[in-house]
Amino acid sequence: MQLRQTAGLAVPLVMASIVLAACSSSSSSSTTGTSTSSASSSSGTSSGLKTGLKVFVIPKNLGNNYFTTADSADSGGAIAALKALGETGTETSGTAATPASQIPAIQAAISKGANALIVSATDPTALCPTLNSAMKRGITVVTYDSDAPGCRDLFINQASTAQIGTSEVDVLAKQLNQAGDIAIVSAASSATNQNAWIGYMKQQLKKYPKMKLVSVVYGNDDPTTSTQVTQGLLQRYPNLKGIISPTTVGIAAAAAVLDNPQYRGKIALTGLGTPDSLKKYVSDGTIKEFVLWKPNDLGYLAGYAAVAVASGKVNGSQGQTFTAGKLGSFTVGADKTVLLGPPFVFTSDNISQFNF
Repeated sequence: MQLRQTAGLAVPLVMASIVLAACSSSSSSSTTGTSTSSASSSSGTSSGLKTGLKVFVIPKNLGNNYFTTADSADSGGAIAALKALGETGTETSGTAATPASQIPAIQAAISKGANALIVSATDPTALCPTLNSAMKRGITVVTYDSDAPGCRDLFINQASTAQIGTSEVDVLAKQLNQAGDIAIVSAASSATNQNAWIGYMKQQLKKYPKMKLVSVVYGNDDPTTSTQVTQGLLQRYPNLKGIISPTTVGIAAAAAVLDNPQYRGKIALTGLGTPDSLKKYVSDGTIKEFVLWKPNDLGYLAGYAAVAVASGKVNGSQGQTFTAGKLGSFTVGADKTVLLGPPFVFTSDNISQFNF
């Protein structure tokens, strides 16, 4: 059973037909770094939630605008939620979206006395020894954006995995009149969410027998690598008609490659992107439509969930409910998963309304 959000989303769906969904360790401060309350120790509040908790937000990598929006206090992300609850919130990670870069940041957070970790997993299994060690110490582990199912207390899912994957295929099929060779520019080959979405994309493509998936390539959430693999696709498949990139870094890199008269309007591009990074390409016709949820709401929900678990108010049992501030009430679904809600379809008609 999928979890249903019981509070209304701040922005309505654009398309009713689509009920949808990117170490030496370093820490950042200010807007995406540490927000400290006046509380100096963990103590109960009138709502039963502890204050003064040390919570570390550990995205796949630092310097990624998607995670900056998801985590930042200024954007209303995870750090903002933690600050509102009276916790100490710190964003930290490596600079590359790899387990080798992320694991030392997790280990450092544990050594600094973390009460809770909010992690976007770069790998579904490689992180587990470290995360399981944290949980054995009584540290709450909440994953968001990308899951590590075997080693967390709760997962905050941005939207239904199936709906994210199928919707991107449907958007591209509409633009291609359901025919033509297509490719996928993904993030890391080990990314849990990417692989799950691609699995549903492949299933959905069975509904469009004239559309053929010719290749899946990996840009590793790195702009340079994503650019290179997109250029490689164009050279290898001269009859390519469309690209799906289910990663904010990948779609921006692919858009920059396609943003010239040779490809604009001839090769369709869609996927998961942020409005600020893609407004230029929507304006000039390189991209007609793309999809995403609100990453700041995702982070905000993860912040509230981590505190609820660390306070003993939520243990992951299906059917439990908790309130996430301005976002309203949420219910834990199967597999200890909480669903943010359906994402949005961005077009030239509405993209100017969004800033993230």
